[in-house]
Amino acid sequence: MAQAAPTSGGMSRPGRTPVAERRSSDVVRRPPDVFDARTHALGRLAVPVVLGLVYGYWVAANERVGGPVTGGNLLLGFLSALVFAVLCAALLVLGPRMRREVHALLWTAFVGCAFGFLYNQRGSFIPTQSASQSGDLPRAVLISLLVAAATFATFFYRYYTREDAFGRRVR
Repeated sequence: MAQAAPTSGGMSRPGRTPVAERRSSDVVRRPPDVFDARTHALGRLAVPVVLGLVYGYWVAANERVGGPVTGGNLLLGFLSALVFAVLCAALLVLGPRMRREVHALLWTAFVGCAFGFLYNQRGSFIPTQSASQSGDLPRAVLISLLVAAATFATFFYRYYTREDAFGRRVR
């Protein structure tokens, strides 16, 4: 008997991989998408706007230090919210098109600058503290660099484990 024993699947068709030869890595499992395209489009706009409004309010509250709300304080808050929302939306749109290293560096610069500006606004206009503020700027820069370094490590790890070298999602 030099002939092979018949298999239960019969002859395999060209272009199809038999079930026995498939590996679990061949199947791409994606989480279910419970929202439609309209909801995702609305979320891409709403998330930067809401985060920008929270950031702008935080900047204005830090700058005011519990004092009265002034026109300059409102202007600073709204301008901060506008700049934050525009930059955040630009990063959300342009970031996935870039390589993972550049993508992580862009988020690092954004988070570091946003945190540094926010940290530098705390109590900067109190007249009684003007003599003791000589060390505030270096401290703000140092803390911003530490936050930026932690952000880079987090985002680079995230993109390195979920994207290939060209920025395309693996999973």
